[in-house]
Amino acid sequence: MARAKLAFLAAAVLLLLLAPSRAVARHHHRAPAVSPNKGGGTRAVMTVNGFEKGQEGGGPAACDGHYHSNGDLIAALSTGWFAGGRRCHKPIRITSAHNGRSVVARVVDECDSRHGCRTNVVDTSKAVWDALGLDTNVGVVPVTWSDA
Repeated sequence: MARAKLAFLAAAVLLLLLAPSRAVARHHHRAPAVSPNKGGGTRAVMTVNGFEKGQEGGGPAACDGHYHSNGDLIAALSTGWFAGGRRCHKPIRITSAHNGRSVVARVVDECDSRHGCRTNVVDTSKAVWDALGLDTNVGVVPVTWSDA
């Protein structure tokens, strides 16, 4: 029961945080600029993705055409932040807004904002969630990210 209340509260807070980004996405269809906020990094939402063959992540990674292990610290960035592949194989630092923990992950894929992915998403493997001490069952959490 307490877990359900916590999940509901987290979802409500996330919806409030995302409200402005939805309006921007409807009108501009591109990722917000990568710019630091007071806490450091660019605000985003982190989702969990399966990077292995046959999982919900879809096809092979955009950076190298391969599937990757969910045990690796890897990420996909929204189209604007993916920057046409310029961030391929580059490390990014992801910091949880919930607990302040950080992890460095490698960009291997694009979360295509032209085909359903929102413009402010850092889509990561289960290993990233584990390293940040987060429960993948929550599904979406606020984070900041920056080039590492």
